[in-house]
Parts: sequence; structure tokens; C-alpha cells
Amino acid sequence: MRAIEFMKRFATIPLFVILGLVVIAITYMLVTFPPIMAGMAAKTMCSCVYVTERTAESVVQKELQVFPGLSSAIIEFNDIDSTVTSKILWKTRKAIYRKGVGCTLLAEADEKEIRQQKIATPPSPSGNQDSIAWPLGNLTNDSMLSKVNQAIIMKSLDEAFLEHDREKPLNTHAIVIVHNGQIIGERYAPGFNRDSRLMGWSMTKSITSALIGILVMDGKLKVEAPAPVPKWSTDDRKKITLNNLLQATSGLKWSESYFFPGSTFHNMFTRRDDKAGYAKSLTLDHTPGEYFQYSSGTTLILSSIIRQTVGDDQYYKFPYERLFYKTGMNHAILEPDASGTFVSSSYCYATARDWARFGLLYLNDGVVNGERILPEGWVKYSTTPSSAAPLGEYGAQWWLNHGAKENTNLRKYPELPPDAYWADGFEEQFVMVIPSKKLVIVRLGVSHHGFDFSKLANDIITSLPDGM
Repeated sequence: MRAIEFMKRFATIPLFVILGLVVIAITYMLVTFPPIMAGMAAKTMCSCVYVTERTAESVVQKELQVFPGLSSAIIEFNDIDSTVTSKILWKTRKAIYRKGVGCTLLAEADEKEIRQQKIATPPSPSGNQDSIAWPLGNLTNDSMLSKVNQAIIMKSLDEAFLEHDREKPLNTHAIVIVHNGQIIGERYAPGFNRDSRLMGWSMTKSITSALIGILVMDGKLKVEAPAPVPKWSTDDRKKITLNNLLQATSGLKWSESYFFPGSTFHNMFTRRDDKAGYAKSLTLDHTPGEYFQYSSGTTLILSSIIRQTVGDDQYYKFPYERLFYKTGMNHAILEPDASGTFVSSSYCYATARDWARFGLLYLNDGVVNGERILPEGWVKYSTTPSSAAPLGEYGAQWWLNHGAKENTNLRKYPELPPDAYWADGFEEQFVMVIPSKKLVIVRLGVSHHGFDFSKLANDIITSLPDGM
């Protein structure tokens, strides 16, 4: 009856009003859709070709299939100055590549101005990783292989790479499985290998948390202190703590919508040079600490706080010298936005083994080769649920399998151990750590049709010998 009543009321709306609303909606889409989609296409293509060294054809077939109309972009490369332009309908956008820095999407500033920026990253570590033992190098110990059920491992890898439906491809690119510190399973799709950089997307947020932790260890930041954002000092945003930013409970108005062109996410990523500045300008929507809202914006604010804390003379070296190179993540690269701040919510590229090394850092409580990289207690803090996360599903930029307070069975993966936690990226990127199983699992790819990571992880667990 309600449906019939609604239809009757709808029928009474004048036709010119309906047509007017349709025209407004179409106009809105035509104004907002092309520049955002063109920007996404240019930036994605630039990073995939120049940073991860993929072919343009594979990027069109995989990454550019995610949004309607994205694959229709007209892409042009200029290998002389390493730029990519993308045109969708009437709008053209451009991304530029800089060696050692990666790709940056142009939005507001002139290209010449961006290229004049002084961004000095440190030289890569000396020595050949192929002659150094894992995890700092690539030499692996096969002694662990005889202790696990290799038949189960091989079967789980077969299933993870098998394409059952051409219309809904999994596009798994790499999987690395580490148990008790040793690699017990590893596979790559054709065209990829252990030296291939792969997109991490929002797994980069967990890296940002680690960098904040290093500054806490240095005594330069305090988790419970107000976030050091000067422009917030005169309004209620001064109540936002560093902990609120880390746990995505800042209360700032935000929409992490990837499919709505007018979301704050797209406004920040494709229309702003200073992405952190845009995020800082947002107003409060909730009392800080009381509402969980997953937000790339708050992670960009954290990135700017890191920059402000260490200073520009050290900022571009900081992640490499204090985190990447100390853990053996020698292929990792963070890309900055046009203002020079790392887009550390999303733009980190690293090999599958590099991502596994990052998981091992957390499995080993922040210690690598006897050296403490993260402060004591940081891993525990990072994996303690925010009180505002309804299912205990989020800590400090890490996703958790903790479960709801009133019922711990209400969790993301009820079939997996409750101590599991993971870095999670768009298109089904995962670095999962399961301390009770001494396990780290990395999966990288371009999936939009529900890759079953839970089954992969559960099958791997069944391959382990009892008591290990």
C-alpha cells in the first residue's frame, strides 16, 4: 500500500519539475565527472607505467576498469619529460613523473613550479639483497618448508590465481606467505616477480602509523596530546588529539566515497595540490573521539604533521632512512602531492616481499635484526580497538579482527583468529598478521569482485603443523 501511495504522489509532480531535476543531475555529472575521472586515469597510468614499470595495455585492462567511463580515457605519454595526459569528454588532466619521487597529479599549480621543488631522497642502500639473508635480503631458508603441508599451500595459491569468470577477474598479482619468519609460499602472475613494485593503496596508512610511532619513540610527538595543527587552535578542533587522527575518530566531516564525484575524498585527491591542507580545513561533524569514520583525509593530516615535525630538510629521507631501509623494504617508494607532502594515505609502492617485511616488523613487535624500529608497546597500541569502532575493527591505522565488545563473534572474519590484524588497500590488497600463528600473508592485485582473502588465510592456517 505504501508503494502504491508513493507512486500516486510521484505521479502528481509536474513533468517540467521532473525534467528539471533530470537536467540538473546530468549537468552535475558532466561538470564533476570528467575532471575527476581524467585525473584518476592520468595519475594511475603514470604510477603504474613509470613507478611499477607495467605496460599501458595491462593498466587499461585492469586498473582502468574500476570506474564506469575510466577505460574510455584517451591516454597520451610523453617519454621525453615522463608525463601522462588523460582526456575524458572535454576535460584533460596531467600527471608528471620525477625519478626517485614518483608521480604527481597536477591540479592547481603550474607544472614548472612543481618541477622546481627540492625533493632529495636518500640513495638506495649499498649491497645486493640477493646475497643477504631474508628478511633484510632475499636469501631464504628452506628448512621451514618440510614442516608445513606444501600440498595445501600449493592448492591455496592455485585457487588464488585461478580465474573462474572472465567477466569478474581476480587479477591476483602476487602472494607471499611467511611463517615463523621464513617464506613458506610465494607466487607471481605472469609479468610480475619478486622485484616488481606493486600498488599498496590504503595499506600506506599503516606505514604512516609506523612513521608516527618512530617520532613518538624520538620524543617528538605524544599520542594523547592535541594534534599540532596551528589553524585549529582557535576553535573546537583543538580538542582533536593525535590519537583521534590515528584511530579515525577526529570528528571532521568526511566522505570516503570512491564512486560519488562530489565526495570530500575526490575533492581532496583530484582537485587539490595541498591535500593535507584541504583535510585540515574541514569542519567538525562529531565530537572528537566519539565517532569512527574511516578517512584518507585524517591520514594526510598525519603526513603533514610528520613533515612539520622533522622539517623539509629531513622529511623526504625520513621514511626511507628510519623505516624502509632498516627493514629491507629497499624497493618501497612514497609519492608526494603537488605541495610536496607524501600522500601517505594511499601512494606507496613496494614489492610483495617488501610488504611482507613490513608485516614481519609488526609481528616481531617493531624489532628487526635486534634493532628496535618502533617504540616498545607501539604494536600493542596500534592493534588495540578504538572505543568508537562498533566491531572493534580499527586501531591506529590498522584493521582488526577483534570483534564487538558484547559479542566477539561479530567481526570481519569470524573464521580467523581474533588476534588477526591487517593493512587493507583498495582493490583487495592485504598484509595480514596473525600473531597466534606466527603468520604474515601478503596478497596484491586488482580485484573488484570479492577476492576471498578469508579462505586463503584459513587454508594457509590449516597447512601449519600443530603447535606452530
